[in-house]
Amino acid sequence: MSTLLDISHIDMVFPTPTGGFTALKDVDLKIKKGEFVSLIGHSGCGKSTVLNVVAGLYQATTGGVILGGREVTEPGPERAVVFQNHSLLPWLTAYQNVELAVEQVFGSKMGKVEKKEWIEHNLKLVHMDHAMYKRPNEISGGMKQRVGIARALAMQPEVLLMDEPFGALDALTRAHMQDSLMEIQNELNNTVIMITHDVDEAVLLSDRIVMMTNGPSATVGEILEVNLERPRDRLSLSKDPHYNRLRSDVLTFLYEKQRKVETIKSKTVASSTQSKTA
Repeated sequence: MSTLLDISHIDMVFPTPTGGFTALKDVDLKIKKGEFVSLIGHSGCGKSTVLNVVAGLYQATTGGVILGGREVTEPGPERAVVFQNHSLLPWLTAYQNVELAVEQVFGSKMGKVEKKEWIEHNLKLVHMDHAMYKRPNEISGGMKQRVGIARALAMQPEVLLMDEPFGALDALTRAHMQDSLMEIQNELNNTVIMITHDVDEAVLLSDRIVMMTNGPSATVGEILEVNLERPRDRLSLSKDPHYNRLRSDVLTFLYEKQRKVETIKSKTVASSTQSKTA
């Protein structure tokens, strides 16, 4: 499988009153078509910054992002973003919220009947066809997030970017959403990059888990291959020794190896400071 998305040695430096703040340093990652990749790490490790660079919302200070052979320089419909907050327009129905994205991306490329069928198809994908004419204040948090995913899928993106999409949901709703996402990804073979703080979610959903080091100058610490067969069933996996070993590997990085990285970083900074004052 060839590389679809190439995040090539990106640095991200933000200006501050006291000088530049290096959020990311030499982040290098290649993602294949149809791959599900999770970014995980402690708060402040630059996960959202990576996602925003891929989305075209930020321009990397050095390095860049190549999608399908084209450089990413601005936002585009080939990269749809699903945020933790559903971001639905409250005065529009679920159908109209999805319709807005379809009109923006396809405009005159689709006829009226084709658009209607396409909108209904995507709402059905996320099991929201029964509530397509309800407004956001008439549906639950999980249902709102389903509509947000339907809106993103309706754009037919090459890459689906998800920033903690289930973080605000209760545990049971979150589990249902994870199952739905696995069904959708299995059917559509989407390329997905998802930010999560949930280790179980990362192992359940991903083909690879990218573990980020803490900032500043955050980078890719380790990449874990999740070679579990699909489709995946959470109840069966909970008793699977390989699943639990993968889960343990992620926890070990986050709570043991990360501490060693921080110690090395602190010693390097201290050594550099002593050299300058000597």
